[in-house]
Amino acid sequence: SAPALERPRDIVGLLVNLQPGELLFIDEIHRLNRVAEEILYPAMEDFRLDLTVGKGSSARTRSLQIAPFTLVGATTRAGSLSSPLRDRFGLIQRLEFYNLDDLQAIVQRAAGLLQLDLEQQAALEVARRCRGTPRIANRLLRRVRDVAAVNGQLRIGPELVHEALSLHSVDSRGLDASDRRLMTLLLESYGGGPAGLDALAAALGEDSTTLETVVEPYLLQLGFLQRTPRGRQVTPAGRSHLGWPAQLDLSGAQP
Repeated sequence: SAPALERPRDIVGLLVNLQPGELLFIDEIHRLNRVAEEILYPAMEDFRLDLTVGKGSSARTRSLQIAPFTLVGATTRAGSLSSPLRDRFGLIQRLEFYNLDDLQAIVQRAAGLLQLDLEQQAALEVARRCRGTPRIANRLLRRVRDVAAVNGQLRIGPELVHEALSLHSVDSRGLDASDRRLMTLLLESYGGGPAGLDALAAALGEDSTTLETVVEPYLLQLGFLQRTPRGRQVTPAGRSHLGWPAQLDLSGAQP
C-alpha cells in the first residue's frame, strides 16, 4: 500500500529485491509521496535506480541496475495521480463493478469459508444489497450469520437474510439509514429538490464532505439522486423506491 512507503528506503528496498519478471503491486498509488514517485521514474523507464550517496559537497549520484519487473498500481482516484507518473504506465484499465452473478458466487464462497448452510436465493439476496462491493457482501453475510446463530437456525434462507438486514436498516437495494435520511429530507423539506449540499449537511448534522464522498455516490449510481447546477434532487426512480408519488410537472400549466 502506498501510505506504507513513507521513506525512500522503503521503495528502494522493494525494487532492489525484485527478481526478474516479478510483479510489484502498489495499492492506493495516488497516495504515494513525491520522493517515492521520483525514485520510480527511472525504475519504470530504464529499470534503473538513481541513488544519492553522501551529503553536501561530497554527495554523488550513482545508478544501480535492477531486474526487469512489472509495476501495477491501483487507485480509485486516477485524477489524483501526477501526470508524470500516470503517463509512464504503458496500460491503463478501468475495472467495472461486479455483476449480480459474480457477487452471488462471492457470497456463496464466503459462506463456505464460514461453514454456513446458505441457500442460493439467500446468497442472491445478500448480493443484491451489497452495493456491488465484495467487502460489504462479506460484512452483511457475517451479520446474517449472527442472527441465524441467535435464532438457532442452521439453514439460512432469503427470509432470514431479509430479517437480519432489516435489523441493520439495509433495504432491498442496499440503501442504509444514511441514504434514506438524505432522500427523505430532500422529499419532505425541499419537495424533492434541488437543494444545496451545505444546507443538506447542516440539516442532517453531517459533514458536507461525508455526504459527497460516502452517501451520494451509491445513490447517484442507482439513479436515485441527481447533481444539478442548483443542487441535489431526487429522481423519479428514487421517489418510487421510497414509495413517494411522482412529482407533477407544472411548468406548462396556465395561470
